Order: sequence, then structure tokens, then C-alpha cells
Amino acid sequence: MNAELIGVVLLGLGYLGLLFGCGMAVERGWVPVRITRHPMVYTLALGVYASAWAMYGSIELASNAGFGYLAYYLGPAGAFLLAPVLLVPIQRITRTYQLSSLADLFAFRYRSRWAGTLVTLLSLFAVLPLLGIQVKTLSDAIQLLTGSRYSAAVALLFCAVIAGCAVLFGARHSHRHRHDTLLSVIAFESVIKLMAILGLGAIALWWVFDGPQDVQRWLEGPGAVLQAATPQLEAPQWRTLLLLFFAAAFMMPHLFQITFAESLSRHTLLQASWTLPLFLLLMALPVPLILWAAQSANESVPLAAYAAYVMTEHWWVGALAFIGGLAAASGTMMMIALALSGMALNHIVLVAHPPEARSDLYGWLLWLRRALVGGVIFGGWLFAESVGRYHSLTSLGLAAFVGMAQCLPGLLALLYWPGANRKGMIAGLIGGIGVWLWGLWLPLLFDITMPALPFTPLMPADAPTWYNVTLISLAVNIVLLIVVSLFTRISEGERSAAEACSVDAVIRSKRLPLEAATAGDFPAHLAQALGDEAASREVERALKALNLTPQERRPYALRRLRDRIQANLSGLMGPSVARDIVDRYLPYRHDDAPVTDDIHFVESRLEAYRSRLTGLARELDGLRRHHRQTLAYLPVGLCVLGDDDELLMWNQALSQLSGISGDSVIGSRRDSLPPPWPNLLGSVLNASQTPLYKQAVTLHGKDYFLTLHKAVLSGHDSRGGSVILVEDHTEMKWLEEELVHAARLASIGQLAAGVAHEIGNPITGISSLAQNLRYDTEDPALLETADQIQQLTQRVTKIVNSLVGFAHGGRPALPSAPASLKAVSDDALHLIHLARSGEDVTFTNACPSDIVVRGDAQRLTQVMVNLLSNAKDACQPQGTVHIEAGTQASHAWWRVTDDGHGIDPSVKHRLFEPFTTTKPAGEGTGLGLSLAYQIINEHQGKIEVASPPPGKPRGTAITLWLPLYQQDNHLPHAQDIDC
Repeated sequence: MNAELIGVVLLGLGYLGLLFGCGMAVERGWVPVRITRHPMVYTLALGVYASAWAMYGSIELASNAGFGYLAYYLGPAGAFLLAPVLLVPIQRITRTYQLSSLADLFAFRYRSRWAGTLVTLLSLFAVLPLLGIQVKTLSDAIQLLTGSRYSAAVALLFCAVIAGCAVLFGARHSHRHRHDTLLSVIAFESVIKLMAILGLGAIALWWVFDGPQDVQRWLEGPGAVLQAATPQLEAPQWRTLLLLFFAAAFMMPHLFQITFAESLSRHTLLQASWTLPLFLLLMALPVPLILWAAQSANESVPLAAYAAYVMTEHWWVGALAFIGGLAAASGTMMMIALALSGMALNHIVLVAHPPEARSDLYGWLLWLRRALVGGVIFGGWLFAESVGRYHSLTSLGLAAFVGMAQCLPGLLALLYWPGANRKGMIAGLIGGIGVWLWGLWLPLLFDITMPALPFTPLMPADAPTWYNVTLISLAVNIVLLIVVSLFTRISEGERSAAEACSVDAVIRSKRLPLEAATAGDFPAHLAQALGDEAASREVERALKALNLTPQERRPYALRRLRDRIQANLSGLMGPSVARDIVDRYLPYRHDDAPVTDDIHFVESRLEAYRSRLTGLARELDGLRRHHRQTLAYLPVGLCVLGDDDELLMWNQALSQLSGISGDSVIGSRRDSLPPPWPNLLGSVLNASQTPLYKQAVTLHGKDYFLTLHKAVLSGHDSRGGSVILVEDHTEMKWLEEELVHAARLASIGQLAAGVAHEIGNPITGISSLAQNLRYDTEDPALLETADQIQQLTQRVTKIVNSLVGFAHGGRPALPSAPASLKAVSDDALHLIHLARSGEDVTFTNACPSDIVVRGDAQRLTQVMVNLLSNAKDACQPQGTVHIEAGTQASHAWWRVTDDGHGIDPSVKHRLFEPFTTTKPAGEGTGLGLSLAYQIINEHQGKIEVASPPPGKPRGTAITLWLPLYQQDNHLPHAQDIDC
């Protein structure tokens, strides 16, 4: 082994060691997250597209096709410029359903494991030449630098180290997640190869040539002959190359994974739509300069791809080219190995040998993938040494790009043609692959002349083989896809997946019940396929993601949990195997009930994507939201039940009435609701006639009376179900009872007034006899008895007159007569004492006798009776009620104070509204204070409430303010209440 070879080995291993150090720095958190997750890191990671082909193959293509080499850079630039209509929809699908590869996407859309397997096999065969390019350029570069015959062995050594880095940075965990370390390493390599090729371009421009003017002189002089001899691509060939590189930019396995599976967000992808073309432009600029510099140094460049090694004799220029090539090749090899290993594991290994309750499922999958990573890289080295060494980089690259282009028709149909089915896609793909294998891939393996392809005579006579194969294979692919899809039926599963993959996707999940009754039953079912540990972990992950509990039993929530588990398993073992496991062990229960769309799920998806709607779709969504908010905020309780008794809506008014949050019950069955709602809603659903008036129920420990209305949803555009309105008529029922009670009291009052009037005459007679007795005898005992009879009859007369006056109620005219507050208070106390209840409450009247207000004494008595009655009811036994009065300026204040429990703060702000009361039903109408407020207002006064009064811990003080009675030369006096 010569010194040059040792130097190259140390240089290469030193660079790979630097790569390893970069990865470990990110892995251990030495590099801030704001850097590793910066959008620019994602753009530079996408620069893995610029593989060894960019360092060497582009120069070879430039020597054979002139500026046609630019197609390699303009194709992906066009693809990313179309990101909003092409790449963003694919990103949405892959992120929603945890799809990490093109095979996953095809298997998901076309509901066929064979579709995923076929795409995986195609990817393996198509990418093998591209892997061969990476290894071939490494081996050739070592050969050019050292002249050693051990270049292949050194390349194998580098491949082993690269495989170790791929496993370390991309296959350390079994669960799929964003590989920040791997992306940072790839981004670092993109920076290295960009600096390398720009450095080589600068050397060519300023070292080999003497600036731009010297380049121009050479092109017009000695270089003119060489440029004239360079073949130029025909316009159709140029457009075909653009198409191939356009498709390769996001369909190559490694590029698909970085573009969609590793992206941070939609915004990051859209930002890459202009930053990646800028990166590729910088990579493209030095290519012709390097070629011209090599041609100026040696008119006959034997290996145009390696022009950088011959444009100058300085060893460090070759070392710079080698480092750039190693950076480009190593990044591409790592990403291809990781992407292909995942595809092969999910769509070949697991399809052939599904997991069956393994105790260490994650470890088994992890070691399988690591083995596949090493196998892919070793396969690339083997292909390069056995096949690639006999072919040019252009031949190998075009074979790879034409092969992957066979997936383009199926991918476009996946996005834009819901009518495409698996039979059409598979037929088209097999047809296109057959043409590609026959025309380009088999000639790489066998040095024989293959028979001409069909339709070749229709092509230009001098057209290159790759051009003919590309057009014929894609034409066969497209025709078979369309024809077979048109004449065969699409399955229900494919139709559902097509709606999910459509650019204007409105996913309509079906409302089906599951065999599992609760979320806690899921691990036992899945353990039959995944094992106990893996099943428990997967269910726990899904529950955590959806914020659910193992006790969850709502059908809607269980369906979402099932979908999440399937999506997570898709990321772990591919959509085909995941779907088979979920369908087998978490099946739906197919009852006789008609299957309808899951409206709540559709609405949740629309809410998630409403910010992306535009035009008429945005207007329609706004109208939908307006109607939903109208129902949600309707001041009447409303719920919607499907034909299968699943709850679809539960608005805010019903939540407040029932105390049940809508989020906790939407998606559940009627019979799982807390009582009394299952029976209550069932009664209105089964009733032949509605509404059901004033149904008695108990809610929150209180009695309610609810009226229920029902409307059945039917018609051609209806999805079935029933709408139920729930009105709270408790207050109305209570008011009706109070009105009946008030009418009964009014009748009793009229009877009492009549009795009082009839009593008046006998009392007058008794009073007269007592007075006459005083004149008919001189007996002191009889005179004392006569005086007692007289006093008692006066008391009875006073009570009777008070009752009659209170029943009369006064007049609505503006009060103007004098009224003594002390006398009115005494009358009110007399009336209060007629009631036998509350005798253990002490009443005191401290009103001065000289305070006279302008008012109607009878109506003021009515006010005081109401206030004293309320104060008495609020007091505890042995409580006190105190009446006092005073004057201030031209008004008098009249206050009733008690030491009771005070006024409930919840009714304090509406104390004087009609029917406001805190007493139990049947013990108060809630009209007393309202009537008092009205009477005081008619007296041009006001009422003030303090609960508790200032300086006291409890009780209530109600103060009435009334205008004083004023008359010139007339002293205030008490009214005669015996008139």
C-alpha cells in the first residue's frame, strides 16, 4: 500500500470522523435546537439531491450534451416551485396517515399490499444504479489520486463506515420520528460539497484561467472547436430530461423521505420552494468552468466526469474534489439505505412474515432494519464493482431516473383522479417497468443487443435509447392505467382512500361501532399480533395523542383511537401490514343499521383545514360555521341523535341545563348518558306525537319540568337522525302554581274583607252598650268592666279597619296626604302579629311620632308589611327586627333592619324584579319587593339595600326614602285610621 493510498484513506476517514463528530454534537444537544430545526437546515438536507452525479455526472453530461446538463438542476427547481399544488398535498397525506415512503403512499391509496411491494421492488432496482454511481465515483477518484489497485477495497471500507453512520444517526430507534441528527449531518455535507464545487469553480476561473476575460478568449479561440464538437440536445430530449429530473426530485426514495417524512411543517416546505432552487443554481454554476479548465489543460479529457482531477497538477485540488465527492456520495448513500431499508422491511419482509405476538417486537424490527441498511449499501458496492465499472455515469443515472419515473402516472392519479384503481395502477406500472427493464436495465447487466422495442420505428432515427425508452414506457404506463381503471370497478376502500388523498379532500369516515367496548380493551386485542408490551405501548401512545383515557367508551372516540393506532403502526411497519392488523384485531361491528357518514369527524377535519380554504369553498365553510354557531349558542337546549342513537350535537344551553359538557358526550350512545337523559330522550324519540309537555325530572338535586320537541331529519340529501329541543319550563310551571295560589289567597282576602265588614256592625253595637252601661250604674266593678269592653272593641275596630284598608290597596293617583311613619309602622306590626308564625321574633318600632311624609298610608302600610314579613322569615328564632326613621333635608328615611342570614348574592342584583325569591316553592311569589319598589317609586322615593348593614357581620337593612309632608301654618298630625 503506497503513501498516496494511505493519505487518501486517512483523508476520507478524517472527513467521516468529522461527520460523526457533527452528529454527536447534535445528538448530545451541544448544537441549539433553534439551529438544528431551522428551515435552512431542512433546505440543505434536501440538497442530498445533488449526489455524486452533481460532482461528476453533471460534468460528464455537459461534455456530451452541452448546457443540457442544466436539466438536472432545473427539474427539481420546477418541482419545488410547484410545491403548493404538488408537494403540499402529498405532505398533508403523509403527515396525517404516518406514511414515510412512496410505497406507503401507494399502498394506502390503492388499498393493496401488492402495490406497495411492487413500488418497493421498482425502487430497489431503479436506485441500485444510483447507488452504484456513488460507489463507482469513490473508487474511481481513489484510483485517479493513488493509482492503486486497492481502490475497490478502500471504497468498501468507506461504505462500511457510511453504513455505520447511517445506523447510528437514522436507525437507533424503532419508532418513526424526525431525525434531527441525521438531517443536520446531511445539511453539513451539503455545505461541504457546495463549498467544494464552488472552490473548484474558483480555481478553474482564477487559477487555471486568468479571470472571466481569459475564459472568453479561450472560448472564442482554442475552445471554439471543442464547443462546436459538443453534441446538443434536441428540444424534445431536453424536455424529457426535465421531466425525468422533475420526477426524481421528490420520488426517489431518499428524497421522498426528506421532503415529506422529515419536514417540520407546511411553511418549511413552502420556504424550500425557493431556497432549494437557489442552492442548486450555486451547484450548477461551476460545472462548465471545471470542464473548460480541464479541456484547456488537455484537449483530450479521457474521463470527462473527473475533469476536476486533471485541470491542474496540484494535489490539494484533487483532495478538494475528493472531499466534495465523498460528501455528496456519503449523504446520498446514507439516505438511500435508510429509505430503502424501511420500504423493504414494511413491504417485503413484514408482508412475507407478519409479526405474531413477538415479545420484543420493537427490537426485532430495529435489528431487521439495521441489517437491511447494511445490505443496501453492500448491494450498491457489489453493483458498482460488477456492473457499474463498465458503464458511464450518464448511462447509470438515466437508467435510475427513468425507472423511478414509472411511478409518476400513479402518483398524479393518486392526487387528481379519484377514479383510478389498483388494477389500473398495477397494470400500468408493470407495463412501464417491463419496457424500462427491457430497454435500459437489462443492457446494463448483459453486454448484448436487445431486440427493438415496440413503436421504436415511430421515434426519430437518431434518438438515444434512453429517450425512446422513456417515452414508450410512460405511454404504456399511462394508457394501461387509464383504460384498466375505466373498465374495472373501484372498491369501497379505494374510494374512501381516494377521497382522503384528493387535493380537495373532504374525508367522510363512516359511523360504525367497534367490537371493543372501551379503550381499555384495545391492548388485549392487539396483543395477539404485537405482543403484550408493544400493544400496551401503542395504545398508550394513541391515547396520549388524542388526550383520552382507558375508560373511554364513546363510539366516536374509539373510532378515532383505532385510526390513530393504525396511523402509528403505518409509520412502524407500513400501511398494508398496519391495516391488516387493525382490521383483523380491532374490527368494526357490522349491524343491520344503515351506515352513515361520521359528521363530527368531517367537521373536525374542516376545522383543521379551514385556514387553507379559498374562494367559494371558504365562503361555504364560513356559512357552515355560522349555522353551527347559531345552533351551538341557541338559548334553548338542542341535541342531535343519529339513527343509531349516537349523539352528534349537544349545544351550550343543554350543557348548562344538564351540567354535562358537550365535549364529553358527543360521539357517545344515548344509553350511556347519565340519568335521566337516556329515558327522557328515548321517550320523545319513541313518542308518536310531540311535544311532550312539562316532563318532571330531577337535575342537580332539584326538580325541573322540561318540554321536549322532536324533528325527524329525512329527505334525499339527509343523513338521517333526529333533532330534539329541550325547553326548561320549570319557572313557568312554578308561576302557574303560584298564580293558582295567589288566586286562592285573593278569594280568601275577599272573604276576609266581607267578614270584617260584617263584624263592624256588631262591634259598634257592643261599643254602644258598653258606653251606656257607664251611665246606668255607679258600681266601680261594672264601670271597670265597661271600660275594658270599650278598649277591646276599639282594638277590634282598629284591626278590622286595618284589614279593610290593606285589602283596599290605595289609589294609583300621586299620593299627597300626610302619613305618620310611626302610625303606619304600628299598623303594619298589628297586621304582622295576626299571623301566628314568627312569634319568637322580636319587633321594635323606634320611629319618632313627629315624622310625617307625603303619601298614601294604606299603600305605605302594604310596603311595610312586605318588608317586615321578609325580615321575619330571614331571622332565626329569638331574632330581632328593628324599625327606625329620621329626616335629612326634605326627605325622611325609614329603615327596617334584621339580624337574619342576609340576601343571597346571586339574586341581589335583581332583588326588585318580579318573581324573584329565595323561598321554597309555595312559600312565596317573589312579588312583594317588586310591588314595594313600585309603590315607593310612585311616592317619588327610592329604596336602598345593605346586606349586611355597615359594621355588622350579618343581616339586612332596607332603607326607604320618602318626601316629607309640608304645609304652611299646619302642624303635621297622624291620620285618623278609624274613618
